[in-house]
Amino acid sequence: MTGRRASSVLVPERFSRLRLLASARRFRRTKLVESVDQLEVLSKVDEESALSARFIFMTLMSAGIAILGLLLSSPAVVIGAMLLSPLMGPIIGAGFALAVGDAIELRRCSRTMLAGTLLAVAISALIVLCSPIQSVTSEIAARTRPNLFDLLVALFSALAGAYAMIRGREGTIVGVAIATALMPPLAVIGYGLATANWTVFGGSLLLFITNLMTIALSAAVMARLYGFSTQLTKKQTRLQVLGIVGAFAVLAVPLGISLKRIAWEANASRQASSIIRGAFDPKARVTQVEFDFDAKPVTITSSVLTPRFEPHAQTNVTNQLAQALGREVSVKINQYRVGTDIGAAEAAELAAAKVKAQAAATDRQVSQLVQNVALAAGLGRNDVVVDRDQQRVFARARPIDGATLAGYREIERRVAANAPGWRVEITPPLRPLPTVRFDDEDRPDTAAIDLLAWAARRVSAPIELSGSAQHVAIVRRELDRRGVSDIREVEGNSAEVHPRWAPPAED
Repeated sequence: MTGRRASSVLVPERFSRLRLLASARRFRRTKLVESVDQLEVLSKVDEESALSARFIFMTLMSAGIAILGLLLSSPAVVIGAMLLSPLMGPIIGAGFALAVGDAIELRRCSRTMLAGTLLAVAISALIVLCSPIQSVTSEIAARTRPNLFDLLVALFSALAGAYAMIRGREGTIVGVAIATALMPPLAVIGYGLATANWTVFGGSLLLFITNLMTIALSAAVMARLYGFSTQLTKKQTRLQVLGIVGAFAVLAVPLGISLKRIAWEANASRQASSIIRGAFDPKARVTQVEFDFDAKPVTITSSVLTPRFEPHAQTNVTNQLAQALGREVSVKINQYRVGTDIGAAEAAELAAAKVKAQAAATDRQVSQLVQNVALAAGLGRNDVVVDRDQQRVFARARPIDGATLAGYREIERRVAANAPGWRVEITPPLRPLPTVRFDDEDRPDTAAIDLLAWAARRVSAPIELSGSAQHVAIVRRELDRRGVSDIREVEGNSAEVHPRWAPPAED
């Protein structure tokens, strides 16, 4: 009797699940599958995926605007490039082709995507090579460190884009284009390629691949959900599902590692602030805690307003942080002694802030300056030399194909403009020196002479001048006024003066 009663309970539960499953299938068929004109949607997807003159033109314009916005560090210009980009069309088309098992359509969309990608990278690299501004801006740096959240943004945006394409709500595509941001990473790839900066190149390439794969795979999922007819067998469908899940898993691994590092840095910042506060009197005030996670060891700088000095605070904090974080750290704590009343503490805090503002640079500023110089010169941080006493930074730039002396000088100027009080010196590789031309009144081109003098001071190599004796004498006098004296003369009859690097004099 007990067995029959248990069996009678299980049967209604089984029928309940079957009815729920049948209701879900009926809902999907009536509300999703039958509510969409599949032929019309596929026709629209085919049109947006075609490799047409319009697609090529809009890709070139979008890439050009994107790289200029990145070099100018203008978010508004970069957003404009996102709106113009036509790359969403073939990527969503590839997703639909994958869903229905149309190999011919998948190849067509892939060709369009490849053509658009190569054109965008090529035009971006060409503009960077022709630009005197080649420094890494905040907009460029923002697209070199993707993480798992970028994958989730692309996933949700892609689902919204595919839904908009299916339901005929194209206006939503505008927001999706901004969220997924396909063109700016491509422009950054072109920048990294042009400047041979492989850190920037690799980070932006990973971001672009993340967005591309997520959009295509999400579009395939949405197309299958809406019942687009497929030529795949059940076995092929299962393999397709496994492939989509596997692709997301592969993408999630490096992005998850990046997110884990970001989370570790946030946790380290919180722990450092807590440990520093705990090392001082409860009435003490921690005014700032700054970090350099790229330094080895990790560098932490802090300022504390305290009613009494703690001579062992820096050592104690260093040991506690090293134990808490599980790695070596370097801690520097600046202690400012103040009274216990609030007014005195605030006055001391203002005084400390004034001292900081008048100081040559903080450790964080130095670290940021080193990073800027390293990125601009295509070097590692350890290749940049810092003279804190003289407030000077030196670096020998790596050769970049197509870069001229004027380009290297502009890179130096841009970095120095963001480091007031510091002297930035970037030594360029040996590049052809500028020809000095003269006007009808025998006045030399001062811009060429200024560039010539800058290059001579940075490289510290002798210069050989060739031209008429009169013009060579004028150029030599102008260079001497600019502090360049190691000059040799070669007889010539040209009205222009042609400088070139000369070998060092033999002993």
